[in-house]
Amino acid sequence: MATLPIYNLNREEVGTIDVNDDVFAAEVKQHLFYEVVKWQLAKRRAGTAATKGRSLVSGGGQKPYKQKGTGRARQGSRRAPNHVGGGVVHGPQPRSYAYTLNKKVKKAALRSALSLRASQGRLIVVRDFEWDEVKTSKAAKVFGVLAENNAVVVDNANCKLQLSVRNLPKVTFLPVEGLNVYDVLKHTHLVLTEPMVRSLEGALAK
Repeated sequence: MATLPIYNLNREEVGTIDVNDDVFAAEVKQHLFYEVVKWQLAKRRAGTAATKGRSLVSGGGQKPYKQKGTGRARQGSRRAPNHVGGGVVHGPQPRSYAYTLNKKVKKAALRSALSLRASQGRLIVVRDFEWDEVKTSKAAKVFGVLAENNAVVVDNANCKLQLSVRNLPKVTFLPVEGLNVYDVLKHTHLVLTEPMVRSLEGALAK
C-alpha cells in the first residue's frame, strides 16, 4: 500500500497514512481527463441561445405590396427571412448539451486525478481542521501555508470552514460527494482530511 504523510495546519508532518493503491497510486490515464472534463462542462452549458423564426416575429399581417405590376418579386409577408427584421431560418433554440457518460469512466478518471496529485506531492492530508470560527483571514493564512492558496478542500459538515474560504478566489470547498475531476485539475493542490481519504477509498476502490 502507498503511504502519504499527514500534516497539521502549519504543514508540519505529524504522521503517515496507508492508502489504497487502486485509488491514490493508480495508473494516470490522461485521456480520461479529456472525456470527463468535456462531459462536465457540457452539463454546465446554459443552452439558452434562441432566435425568432418567422412565426414568432411581430408584424407581417399585411401583404407588403400588390402581387403584380411593380416589377418586383412577389412577397407575402415582412416576416419572411429575406426581409430585414424577418425571422431567422434554422437559428439556435434552447437545448440541453448534457449527455451520459459511463460510471466506470468517471470513477477511473477521478482515481487518475487523485493519483496524479499524490504523485506530484500536491495531495495534502490533514488530521483535522479544528475550525471553530468563520474567519477568511485565518483561512488565507492556513491555505497559503498548506497549498499556496490554490486548492480544493474536501471535508464534510464543516460550515465554518466553508464560509471562511468562500471569498478566497482560488480555494474551493467541496463535500466528499462533490469531488470531481474538473476541480481537482483546475486547482494545483488537493487538501483532504483523514476521514475523507477513507470515504474516497470506499467509494472508488475496485
